[in-house]
Amino acid sequence: YHGNNVRDFSALKAAGILGVIHKCTQGANYADPQYAVRRKLATDAGLLWGAYSFNTGEAVSSQVNEFLTHAEPDDDTLVCLDFEDNPHSQMSLDQAREWLQMIEAALNRKAVIYSGNRVKDLLGGMIDSYLGSHRLWLAQYGPVAKVQASWSKQWLWQFSESGRLPGTDGAIDLNFYDSVPDDLVTEWAS
Repeated sequence: YHGNNVRDFSALKAAGILGVIHKCTQGANYADPQYAVRRKLATDAGLLWGAYSFNTGEAVSSQVNEFLTHAEPDDDTLVCLDFEDNPHSQMSLDQAREWLQMIEAALNRKAVIYSGNRVKDLLGGMIDSYLGSHRLWLAQYGPVAKVQASWSKQWLWQFSESGRLPGTDGAIDLNFYDSVPDDLVTEWAS
């Protein structure tokens, strides 16, 4: 997101990073000011590109419209709902489902859902087959990934919020993908 200081996307690529998933919007009235500039820099450096929308409790149709307007997703852009705790304006599970359904209708593909404790707290041990049909980008810091029962495993795992990499200043989120790079490329925006 705009608060991460990334100086050199080519240095990230050279360090083995394959893609960037950048904040695009938050709710219905905020677009990340660095999104478009960084998209060009990242894709010019040969990195995969993704966009996420940070959830709020605002009208879902307004959030989806804001996201699609600013994300401008093409066939190669990963799209994602950031469904985590938001003490200022909380999205419900029904709203998350609605957001995912609207994105699928607009793009003819499923979005990724980014969540950790929020989805675990709301679903407990219940299996939600609809949410589970979306790839899970697990937000969980620590040495072991534990997913909610709707998923057998995570697609991506954000295991750290304090990573240090060439081409960046300060801490950034780090993620793990449990397969070969070619698989990530193939699955990225599918």
